[in-house]
Amino acid sequence: MKVLIVTEGGKNIGFGHITRCVSLCQAFAEKGITAEFVINGDDTVVDLLKNEEYLLFDWIKNKNKLLEIAKGVEIIIVDSYQADISFYNDISKLVKIPVYIDDTKRLDYPKGIVINGSICAEELAYPGKEGTVYLLGHKYISLRKEFWKVSEKYINKNISSVLITFGGDDRRDMTPKILKILNEKYPEFIKNVVIGKGFDNLQEIKYLKDRKTNLIYYPDAETTKEIILESDIAISAGGQTLYELARVGVPTIGICFAENQRLNLEGWQKKGFIKYIGWYDDEKLLKKMIDAINKFILHKERVKSSEIGRRYVDGKGVHRVVDRIYKYYQKGNR
Repeated sequence: MKVLIVTEGGKNIGFGHITRCVSLCQAFAEKGITAEFVINGDDTVVDLLKNEEYLLFDWIKNKNKLLEIAKGVEIIIVDSYQADISFYNDISKLVKIPVYIDDTKRLDYPKGIVINGSICAEELAYPGKEGTVYLLGHKYISLRKEFWKVSEKYINKNISSVLITFGGDDRRDMTPKILKILNEKYPEFIKNVVIGKGFDNLQEIKYLKDRKTNLIYYPDAETTKEIILESDIAISAGGQTLYELARVGVPTIGICFAENQRLNLEGWQKKGFIKYIGWYDDEKLLKKMIDAINKFILHKERVKSSEIGRRYVDGKGVHRVVDRIYKYYQKGNR
């Protein structure tokens, strides 16, 4: 059984696609199945792939090269915001089991398996086409191995630390703005600031660093989990990290940086896990952030948020996905 994962990531794209695809590799490995990557990205993704087999090239522009690599592969998993419908049609014709990871019902996918593990997936009214299997909703969210089992998060009576995490880059220069406000309004807070490989504003962040600021550079999954466990609240974008925060049960303030994050953030707001304060360029964003922090100062608000997050993300989603793919494969080989 040969599995090929086709995805994208890097400084100008982000790393969420790669981290959730790594989790699929880890779950396949539990079954003794090796999956290989083909990634459209730059060298900022290399650290995420330390234990994986991968090729790094622009498979959008070099589709024929990818299709040649894919010959003889039985399962191809595509996780992309860039591939067009013609690419998916080619993949669907080429392999026995094509799998498409989606977040927003971006396309009308051809026959295969469509996976959307987002909190709002079941509300997106996928077409239910014959020959297509849909794995939708939080039960199918794929998290890295380090988040499969997580110790119980203790909710402190008072907030003493806040995590600031916006992924691999900070193109909107949001980290310094938030750090400045926290320094001014909440000088007693410890600030755990995640620095990604794509950060271009590091000097500005360092200038604002005080004795209660910890800069965490390019953390791996285990370090990320430890930081999350240590933090009382988090300020986060709306991508893959949001599900890791929910898994641990850290009350979170969500900021939207891209349209593909919006439904995710709105869905978690409806469930009650996060306090969603809007788009990064909202002129009232920082005031909304202060209001959200002040609401989370109430212990019961944080307890409620934490319980909701853990209720919806149990760490078993990636195993459900791989089990379904594997059963689909076995059924086709009988």
